Amino acid sequence: MAAIFKAGHTAVITGGASGIGLSLAKKCFGHGMKVLVADWDDETLDAVNKNVGGGSGRDIGTIKVDVSKTDDWAKLKTRVDKDFSGQINLLALNAGIGPSSSWDDAQSFQKIMDVNLFGVVNGISTFLNTVKSTATSSPASIIITGSKQGITNPPGNPAYNASKAAVKSIAEHLSYDLRNEKQLSVHLLVPGWTFTGLSGNRPGAGKQKPDGAWWPDQVVEYLEKKMDDGQFWVLCPDDQVTEDLDRKRMLWGASDAIEGRPPLTRWRDEWKGKHQEWVDKQK
Repeated sequence: MAAIFKAGHTAVITGGASGIGLSLAKKCFGHGMKVLVADWDDETLDAVNKNVGGGSGRDIGTIKVDVSKTDDWAKLKTRVDKDFSGQINLLALNAGIGPSSSWDDAQSFQKIMDVNLFGVVNGISTFLNTVKSTATSSPASIIITGSKQGITNPPGNPAYNASKAAVKSIAEHLSYDLRNEKQLSVHLLVPGWTFTGLSGNRPGAGKQKPDGAWWPDQVVEYLEKKMDDGQFWVLCPDDQVTEDLDRKRMLWGASDAIEGRPPLTRWRDEWKGKHQEWVDKQK
């Protein structure tokens, strides 16, 4: 793959007004790309150019979009066709929410799925042909933001975990279906503990980053490196968990079914010691 982050290329980023999306917008803008940020939050959307460093004749485009609504995606496509002449070199399907969910509240599942899962499905449905067309003449990439919770499935928020597990499946399938596209790549971004809007880091909030968490800019730097390496899996570490430890945890979790153990043994009191002993023995 030739460089995606290149002057004259175009980027469309959902959830791009804060967190990882905003850092990705800054990355693209810094490389001289034309950027369109789609977000639902009026306050952070209005501040995008200030937060990215636009102005002086070159700004980032913004548009209010609810990724769960197909009408908003049609509006976004019209804007892309107008401003970018139907060219997308980087499509980042990054928008997500993380409210709590419970078994007695089906609406909490519906709300999370509408944004986290269908926000990705709607984006692929709307722009896949556009990205494929772009890739006939210049390199293009689709970045889909997942979560480690969609892989290791920690107890606590079943709707969020399920939405991100589905996103992982969608990204894997998309990568397979596009395997013969010469200039088009798919990447699943799996952040570690990151200080984003989901954890209170709204632009301008002035909150202190917790020890152990990464800044969104660090995640984007790691993403760029893995993209340069041609990696689908972008398993981001943080200041507490290495990529190697993540792999061990994922392997243990997948082995629950293989070994006939109960699900989620990593968190069960009777299995915690065995899990840690196994992790410590792995090289």
